[in-house]
Amino acid sequence: MSKQLKERIGTQEYENLFAGTTPPADVFSVKVRAGQGTLIRGTALALVSGGDKSGEMVVLGTAAGTSETLTANCVLAESVDTGNSAGSAVHGLGYRTGHFIGNRLTVKDSYTITQNDKEALRKGGILLSDAL
Repeated sequence: MSKQLKERIGTQEYENLFAGTTPPADVFSVKVRAGQGTLIRGTALALVSGGDKSGEMVVLGTAAGTSETLTANCVLAESVDTGNSAGSAVHGLGYRTGHFIGNRLTVKDSYTITQNDKEALRKGGILLSDAL
């Protein structure tokens, strides 16, 4: 069996997530709270501090639970299914650094990324730029 060398084997599409290559995107393991459904690549996540779920990540714009503080922290690097009911956290990958197009990030319904969110992300190494 032979292959044609002119055969197309794949395509590449621009995803409109990254605004630049500096700082470089660095990936790390994140613990995402269960019960949030399927989260897509490019979802902005907030770190939970305090409460019994401290250390887990939730979608930016989620309401904080009792004695919880939520701080913008990272961007989801690959889609992850957290299920639709409470349970054990799901492990996924997030970008801890990188230069992203801010209006392409996914957040909780009808939530707008605030200046405090942008500042928290910047302190961690995530830069946001706006693009059309």
